[in-house]
Amino acid sequence: MENTFLNLTLLYVEDDEIIRKNAVEYLQNYFKEVYQTKDGLEALEVYRTKKPDIIITDIEMPRLNGLDMAKKIRKEDKTTPIVITTAFTDTHYLMQAVELQLIKYIVKPISSKKLNEALKILSEYLHTNSILSIDKDKYYDNLNKCLIIDKEIMTLTHKEFQLFDLLAKNHHRIVNYEEIENTVWYDEGMSKDALRALVRTVRKKLKGDYVENISGFGYRLQVK
Repeated sequence: MENTFLNLTLLYVEDDEIIRKNAVEYLQNYFKEVYQTKDGLEALEVYRTKKPDIIITDIEMPRLNGLDMAKKIRKEDKTTPIVITTAFTDTHYLMQAVELQLIKYIVKPISSKKLNEALKILSEYLHTNSILSIDKDKYYDNLNKCLIIDKEIMTLTHKEFQLFDLLAKNHHRIVNYEEIENTVWYDEGMSKDALRALVRTVRKKLKGDYVENISGFGYRLQVK
């Protein structure tokens, strides 16, 4: 399991400083980087700028709770694994966790044993969903962040990778222009010309017209 997360980043959201510090200390042994925030609003900002691969969040927090934060994330991202931690076992919370397609529900107090169980489940989830076949000789290894064509790893620029990774993770649906702008041009404005130019270069590197434009909405990765 240790090797599963070496290239991945995690966002840990918890308002209790001691719990957060202890959990982050433990999780840093497994992940490339662990971001930490104390409430849902801070977490949304980090999510939109850093695009963590996995999110672990408490429910009861000031300003914006964990479930409401997860709802906002799910509106633009259906695939990033989210784990919820809480001191409550209310059925209402459990039902919302199911509706939001959350990976696991951890009941406090948080312990290294419970975190380890969650990591095992995340590892299984990632391995099950880690390889996306685009065509017979093209696939994307989401776990290792590699686009492989004809048994060769393709080199992508930072923006090319951000766009392709977003489309690959959401290949089952149309990714709208706002999502693309928030992911690829999060620190600057996105022009239509810049987006079209980026799509052209990604199509060229994919060696085919796999990135479909849905006029007025956004783009979708065509998987054959």
